[in-house]
Amino acid sequence: MSANNGTPARHWAQINEVSFIAGMRLLFRVYRWLGRWPFRLLLYPVLLWYMARNRRARQASLDYLARVHHYRPQALPRTGLLAVLRHFAAFGESLLDKMLLWGGLFPMHHVMVQGEQIMNDAIASGRGGLMICTHLGNLELCRVLSRQHHGLKLTVLVHTKHARAFNQMLAQLAPESQFNLLQVTEMTPATAILLSERVARGEFVVIAGDRVPVSAKPRVATADFLGAAAPFPVGPYVLASLLQCPIYLIFSQRTQDGAILTFEHFRAPISLPRKQRDALLAALIADYAARLEYHCLQAPLQWFNFYDFWASPTLDSHHVAH
Repeated sequence: MSANNGTPARHWAQINEVSFIAGMRLLFRVYRWLGRWPFRLLLYPVLLWYMARNRRARQASLDYLARVHHYRPQALPRTGLLAVLRHFAAFGESLLDKMLLWGGLFPMHHVMVQGEQIMNDAIASGRGGLMICTHLGNLELCRVLSRQHHGLKLTVLVHTKHARAFNQMLAQLAPESQFNLLQVTEMTPATAILLSERVARGEFVVIAGDRVPVSAKPRVATADFLGAAAPFPVGPYVLASLLQCPIYLIFSQRTQDGAILTFEHFRAPISLPRKQRDALLAALIADYAARLEYHCLQAPLQWFNFYDFWASPTLDSHHVAH
């Protein structure tokens, strides 16, 4: 079950996953004028064009959905191109939700927060922390919620080069949407010091746990995910050990009329002694992969990694758990 078909795997950052941005601009206007159902009717021609033009994303979706079906048939009874179209449609709905969030049009009263007490306790402790997010659902919900909880101050580490057009559109809708984004291609000592200072002030750093780093030799470890070994970045856990702060997980899921945002406590502050580092990283990533798998199976069409997730990138053999 592979999306490669003999073609070398591409890093996710080389894939422009919002290449239909012009169509989304038009559809956002349609939503504002006519509502969500007319938006959906016009969304499908955009999606069909995108599917026809982007073979790699189409094949990656087929591969992922086939894995879900094989691993847990009840979570996704059908696969094939129709399921891929539904997968892309969920992605389009997610992009619209991001625009609605920053445009002040999303029904925030229909957002259910699970683990809110965990979040409140973390804020009240004043210790700050590292939050590991995923490409499941809509992370923008967390950033918007931070507007409503003054104690929840976030710095989101991103590689926005591949989605520059979409981020520019968000900035036009709401300039404040960009204020807590920190562009990071690689972790430098200066960046680590900056993040350490923010955590010391009781703030939270958010980093993705389900995409390998943007580098020639990404540092990863493999863990079982949907029945097969997949590479996951070790960076979030190395960063957590440097910051000496608690680790939390964030997941979101779109519902019929709103969304569910889930906070989970993952680890107390960790250390990674050199002799035990590989084993500790392997255990951390296995536990993270298990939680990601659990949430993906709740809403399999809402995980938006349109590249061959199971393909092994060029690995950095230095301090890598196998």
